[in-house]
Amino acid sequence: MSEANKQPSAEPMILLQGLNKWYGQFHVLKDINLSVQPGERIVLCGPSGSGKSTTIRCINRLEEHQQGRIVVDGTELTHDLKHIEAVRREVGMVFQHFNLFPHLTVLQNCTLAPMWVRKMPKRQAEEIAMHFLERVRIPEQAHKYPGQLSGGQQQRVAIARALCMKPKIMLFDEPTSALDPEMVKEVLDTMIGLAEDGMTMLCVTHEMGFARTVANRVIFMDKGEIVEQNEPNAFFTNPQNERTKLFLSQIIH
Repeated sequence: MSEANKQPSAEPMILLQGLNKWYGQFHVLKDINLSVQPGERIVLCGPSGSGKSTTIRCINRLEEHQQGRIVVDGTELTHDLKHIEAVRREVGMVFQHFNLFPHLTVLQNCTLAPMWVRKMPKRQAEEIAMHFLERVRIPEQAHKYPGQLSGGQQQRVAIARALCMKPKIMLFDEPTSALDPEMVKEVLDTMIGLAEDGMTMLCVTHEMGFARTVANRVIFMDKGEIVEQNEPNAFFTNPQNERTKLFLSQIIH
Protein backbone atom coordinates (compact mmCIF):
# COMPACT_ATOMS: atom_id res chain seq x y z
CA MET A 1 0.00 0.00 0.00
CA SER A 2 1.31 3.46 -0.84
CA GLU A 3 2.22 6.12 1.71
CA ALA A 4 -0.69 8.17 0.39
CA ASN A 5 -3.14 5.48 1.42
CA LYS A 6 -1.52 4.84 4.81
CA GLN A 7 -1.39 8.41 6.02
CA PRO A 8 -4.28 10.78 5.30
CA SER A 9 -2.90 14.23 4.63
CA ALA A 10 -4.34 17.55 5.72
CA GLU A 11 -2.92 19.08 2.56
CA PRO A 12 -4.90 18.30 -0.60
CA MET A 13 -2.92 17.15 -3.62
CA ILE A 14 -5.12 19.36 -5.83
CA LEU A 15 -7.15 22.37 -4.72
CA LEU A 16 -9.47 24.35 -7.00
CA GLN A 17 -11.11 27.39 -5.41
CA GLY A 18 -13.63 29.59 -7.20
CA LEU A 19 -12.27 28.54 -10.60
CA ASN A 20 -13.73 30.49 -13.53
CA LYS A 21 -12.82 30.43 -17.19
CA TRP A 22 -14.21 32.10 -20.29
CA TYR A 23 -13.68 31.56 -23.99
CA GLY A 24 -14.53 35.07 -25.16
CA GLN A 25 -18.09 35.61 -23.94
CA PHE A 26 -18.68 31.91 -23.23
CA HIS A 27 -18.43 31.13 -19.50
CA VAL A 28 -17.01 27.60 -19.69
CA LEU A 29 -16.19 27.06 -15.97
CA LYS A 30 -18.34 28.61 -13.24
CA ASP A 31 -17.04 28.73 -9.66
CA ILE A 32 -15.49 25.26 -9.60
CA ASN A 33 -14.46 24.18 -6.09
CA LEU A 34 -12.71 20.84 -5.68
CA SER A 35 -10.26 19.33 -3.20
CA VAL A 36 -8.47 16.07 -4.05
CA GLN A 37 -6.55 14.20 -1.37
CA PRO A 38 -3.37 12.15 -2.06
CA GLY A 39 -4.30 8.74 -3.44
CA GLU A 40 -7.88 9.78 -4.20
CA ARG A 41 -9.44 8.73 -7.50
CA ILE A 42 -11.97 11.08 -9.03
CA VAL A 43 -14.10 10.46 -12.12
CA LEU A 44 -15.61 13.48 -13.86
CA CYS A 45 -18.61 12.78 -16.04
CA GLY A 46 -21.31 14.79 -17.76
CA PRO A 47 -22.61 15.73 -21.19
CA SER A 48 -20.36 16.98 -23.97
CA GLY A 49 -19.38 20.61 -23.44
CA SER A 50 -19.96 20.54 -19.69
CA GLY A 51 -16.42 21.68 -18.83
CA LYS A 52 -14.93 18.34 -17.68
CA SER A 53 -11.89 18.34 -19.96
CA THR A 54 -11.32 22.06 -19.49
CA THR A 55 -11.23 21.54 -15.73
CA ILE A 56 -8.46 18.95 -15.82
CA ARG A 57 -6.56 20.83 -18.56
CA CYS A 58 -6.43 23.84 -16.24
CA ILE A 59 -4.71 21.71 -13.58
CA ASN A 60 -1.48 21.51 -15.62
CA ARG A 61 -1.97 24.87 -17.35
CA LEU A 62 -2.82 23.51 -20.78
CA GLU A 63 -5.70 25.95 -20.35
CA GLU A 64 -5.41 29.23 -18.48
CA HIS A 65 -8.04 30.19 -15.92
CA GLN A 66 -9.14 33.80 -15.45
CA GLN A 67 -10.42 33.72 -11.86
CA GLY A 68 -9.86 31.60 -8.78
CA ARG A 69 -6.98 29.52 -7.47
CA ILE A 70 -5.38 26.24 -8.53
CA VAL A 71 -2.89 24.71 -6.08
CA VAL A 72 -1.16 21.45 -7.05
CA ASP A 73 0.95 19.67 -4.43
CA GLY A 74 1.45 22.97 -2.59
CA THR A 75 2.38 25.02 -5.69
CA GLU A 76 -0.08 27.65 -6.89
CA LEU A 77 -0.49 27.95 -10.64
CA THR A 78 0.17 31.55 -11.66
CA HIS A 79 1.80 33.19 -14.68
CA ASP A 80 5.16 32.32 -13.11
CA LEU A 81 6.79 29.84 -15.50
CA LYS A 82 8.74 28.21 -12.66
CA HIS A 83 5.46 27.36 -10.94
CA ILE A 84 3.99 25.99 -14.18
CA GLU A 85 7.07 23.84 -14.82
CA ALA A 86 7.07 22.60 -11.20
CA VAL A 87 3.44 21.50 -11.50
CA ARG A 88 3.94 19.84 -14.88
CA ARG A 89 6.82 17.78 -13.48
CA GLU A 90 4.41 16.25 -10.97
CA VAL A 91 1.37 15.81 -13.23
CA GLY A 92 1.13 13.18 -15.96
CA MET A 93 -1.54 13.53 -18.64
CA VAL A 94 -3.08 11.02 -21.02
CA PHE A 95 -5.20 12.37 -23.85
CA GLN A 96 -8.02 11.01 -25.98
CA HIS A 97 -5.64 10.90 -28.96
CA PHE A 98 -2.37 9.33 -27.99
CA ASN A 99 -0.07 12.25 -28.97
CA LEU A 100 2.90 9.94 -29.51
CA PHE A 101 5.73 11.05 -31.80
CA PRO A 102 5.29 8.85 -34.90
CA HIS A 103 8.98 9.12 -35.95
CA LEU A 104 10.25 7.84 -32.60
CA THR A 105 10.11 4.28 -31.30
CA VAL A 106 8.00 3.42 -28.27
CA LEU A 107 11.14 3.42 -26.11
CA GLN A 108 12.26 6.80 -27.49
CA ASN A 109 8.80 8.25 -26.85
CA CYS A 110 9.08 7.15 -23.22
CA THR A 111 12.65 8.36 -22.60
CA LEU A 112 12.40 11.79 -24.24
CA ALA A 113 10.89 13.76 -21.34
CA PRO A 114 12.97 12.17 -18.54
CA MET A 115 16.17 12.92 -20.49
CA TRP A 116 15.22 16.48 -21.48
CA VAL A 117 13.20 17.64 -18.48
CA ARG A 118 14.71 15.65 -15.61
CA LYS A 119 18.20 15.54 -17.22
CA MET A 120 18.29 11.79 -16.69
CA PRO A 121 21.12 9.74 -18.28
CA LYS A 122 19.94 7.75 -21.29
CA ARG A 123 20.60 4.33 -19.74
CA GLN A 124 18.65 5.19 -16.58
CA ALA A 125 15.79 6.64 -18.65
CA GLU A 126 15.65 3.45 -20.73
CA GLU A 127 15.60 1.26 -17.60
CA ILE A 128 12.70 3.27 -16.19
CA ALA A 129 10.90 3.20 -19.55
CA MET A 130 11.20 -0.59 -19.77
CA HIS A 131 9.92 -0.89 -16.20
CA PHE A 132 6.76 1.03 -17.07
CA LEU A 133 6.31 -0.68 -20.43
CA GLU A 134 6.30 -3.94 -18.45
CA ARG A 135 3.89 -2.31 -16.01
CA VAL A 136 1.42 -1.68 -18.88
CA ARG A 137 2.21 -5.15 -20.30
CA ILE A 138 3.80 -4.23 -23.64
CA PRO A 139 7.61 -4.43 -23.13
CA GLU A 140 7.94 -6.42 -26.37
CA GLN A 141 6.77 -3.37 -28.35
CA ALA A 142 9.64 -1.13 -27.17
CA HIS A 143 11.45 -0.95 -30.51
CA LYS A 144 8.38 -0.60 -32.71
CA TYR A 145 6.95 2.69 -33.95
CA PRO A 146 3.51 3.89 -32.84
CA GLY A 147 2.04 3.27 -36.30
CA GLN A 148 2.81 -0.44 -35.92
CA LEU A 149 0.66 -0.75 -32.78
CA SER A 150 -3.08 -1.05 -32.17
CA GLY A 151 -4.96 1.88 -30.64
CA GLY A 152 -5.12 0.16 -27.27
CA GLN A 153 -1.37 -0.50 -27.33
CA GLN A 154 -0.66 3.11 -28.28
CA GLN A 155 -2.76 4.37 -25.37
CA ARG A 156 -0.87 2.07 -23.01
CA VAL A 157 2.39 3.51 -24.37
CA ALA A 158 0.99 6.98 -23.65
CA ILE A 159 0.27 5.93 -20.06
CA ALA A 160 3.77 4.43 -19.69
CA ARG A 161 5.30 7.61 -21.14
CA ALA A 162 3.49 9.72 -18.55
CA LEU A 163 4.56 7.37 -15.72
CA CYS A 164 8.23 7.64 -16.76
CA MET A 165 8.25 11.17 -15.31
CA LYS A 166 7.31 9.63 -11.92
CA PRO A 167 4.28 11.93 -11.50
CA LYS A 168 2.35 12.27 -8.24
CA ILE A 169 -0.90 12.86 -10.15
CA MET A 170 -2.32 11.35 -13.34
CA LEU A 171 -4.94 13.16 -15.42
CA PHE A 172 -6.91 11.19 -18.03
CA ASP A 173 -8.97 13.05 -20.64
CA GLU A 174 -11.40 10.49 -22.13
CA PRO A 175 -8.57 7.97 -22.62
CA THR A 176 -10.77 5.28 -24.18
CA SER A 177 -13.13 7.32 -26.36
CA ALA A 178 -11.00 7.01 -29.52
CA LEU A 179 -10.60 3.23 -29.13
CA ASP A 180 -12.45 0.34 -30.67
CA PRO A 181 -14.63 -1.40 -28.06
CA GLU A 182 -12.42 -4.48 -27.81
CA MET A 183 -9.42 -2.28 -26.95
CA VAL A 184 -11.15 -0.34 -24.16
CA LYS A 185 -10.77 -3.07 -21.54
CA GLU A 186 -6.99 -3.34 -21.86
CA VAL A 187 -6.59 0.41 -21.21
CA LEU A 188 -9.09 0.42 -18.33
CA ASP A 189 -7.31 -2.59 -16.78
CA THR A 190 -4.05 -0.62 -16.90
CA MET A 191 -5.74 2.33 -15.19
CA ILE A 192 -7.27 0.04 -12.53
CA GLY A 193 -3.75 -1.23 -11.80
CA LEU A 194 -2.54 2.34 -11.27
CA ALA A 195 -5.45 3.01 -8.94
CA GLU A 196 -4.57 -0.09 -6.92
CA ASP A 197 -1.02 1.27 -6.57
CA GLY A 198 -2.41 4.38 -4.88
CA MET A 199 -1.93 6.91 -7.68
CA THR A 200 -3.87 10.17 -7.33
CA MET A 201 -6.07 10.22 -10.44
CA LEU A 202 -8.59 12.49 -12.13
CA CYS A 203 -10.32 10.86 -15.05
CA VAL A 204 -12.80 12.31 -17.51
CA THR A 205 -14.66 9.31 -18.90
CA HIS A 206 -18.00 7.91 -20.01
CA GLU A 207 -16.99 4.45 -18.77
CA MET A 208 -19.39 4.18 -15.86
CA GLY A 209 -18.30 0.64 -15.00
CA PHE A 210 -14.80 2.03 -14.42
CA ALA A 211 -16.27 4.81 -12.27
CA ARG A 212 -18.15 2.28 -10.13
CA THR A 213 -15.08 0.06 -9.73
CA VAL A 214 -12.28 2.55 -9.24
CA ALA A 215 -13.51 5.99 -8.16
CA ASN A 216 -13.62 7.24 -4.60
CA ARG A 217 -15.87 10.03 -5.87
CA VAL A 218 -17.88 10.63 -9.02
CA ILE A 219 -18.42 14.25 -10.03
CA PHE A 220 -21.17 15.22 -12.45
CA MET A 221 -20.68 18.45 -14.40
CA ASP A 222 -23.14 20.30 -16.61
CA LYS A 223 -22.94 23.74 -18.24
CA GLY A 224 -19.64 24.55 -16.57
CA GLU A 225 -20.73 23.71 -13.04
CA ILE A 226 -20.24 20.85 -10.59
CA VAL A 227 -23.85 19.77 -10.18
CA GLU A 228 -23.41 16.75 -7.94
CA GLN A 229 -20.67 14.62 -6.39
CA ASN A 230 -20.77 11.51 -4.26
CA GLU A 231 -19.17 8.13 -3.68
CA PRO A 232 -20.04 5.80 -6.57
CA ASN A 233 -22.74 3.65 -5.00
CA ALA A 234 -24.79 6.65 -3.82
CA PHE A 235 -24.12 8.54 -7.05
CA PHE A 236 -25.47 5.78 -9.28
CA THR A 237 -28.26 4.42 -7.10
CA ASN A 238 -29.58 7.62 -5.57
CA PRO A 239 -28.71 10.72 -7.62
CA GLN A 240 -30.13 13.90 -6.07
CA ASN A 241 -30.16 16.36 -8.96
CA GLU A 242 -32.61 16.14 -11.87
CA ARG A 243 -29.84 16.83 -14.39
CA THR A 244 -27.82 13.94 -12.95
CA LYS A 245 -30.82 11.61 -13.12
CA LEU A 246 -31.45 12.51 -16.76
CA PHE A 247 -27.79 11.99 -17.69
CA LEU A 248 -27.60 8.60 -15.99
CA SER A 249 -30.88 7.47 -17.57
CA GLN A 250 -29.40 8.21 -21.00
CA ILE A 251 -26.07 6.44 -20.57
CA ILE A 252 -26.98 3.46 -18.37
CA HIS A 253 -29.31 1.06 -20.08
